[in-house]
Amino acid sequence: MIALIQRVSHANVAVAGEVIAQIERGLVVLVGVARGDSEREAEKLAERVLRYRVFPDSDGRMNLSVREIAGAVLLVPQFTLTADTSGGLRPSFSSAAPPGLGAQLFAHFVAQVRASGVSSACGRFGADMQVSLTNDGPVTFWLEAEPREA
Repeated sequence: MIALIQRVSHANVAVAGEVIAQIERGLVVLVGVARGDSEREAEKLAERVLRYRVFPDSDGRMNLSVREIAGAVLLVPQFTLTADTSGGLRPSFSSAAPPGLGAQLFAHFVAQVRASGVSSACGRFGADMQVSLTNDGPVTFWLEAEPREA
């Protein structure tokens, strides 16, 4: 599982012109589910997102997590994060989880975040969404359930 997180001052998701989710200060979390992912990856990634320190402390250093600032998260399913872009001029989505599994694991990820007590809002799996945000910094990071070895 992959999460692209962006520190934001505010963000929202609209479907068919209607805003269905919005947050103020916090994180926009774009979530991609790959073939072979399981609930274990969803749980690890949710915890990693919630603990990742991207907000400034009193010295201006990125030492605080979204939990520590009492921020919110806007969770957005995005299967394109799993695309293979290594060849040609068109992405391949063969590494993305099938839609049923993707929806199930995204829902499990959302449940983990909500169980943490962090305020959250959510995009709609499979919908054509318009995501609007103000990236604060800009600050953007790519996270995986388990960090890759260097």
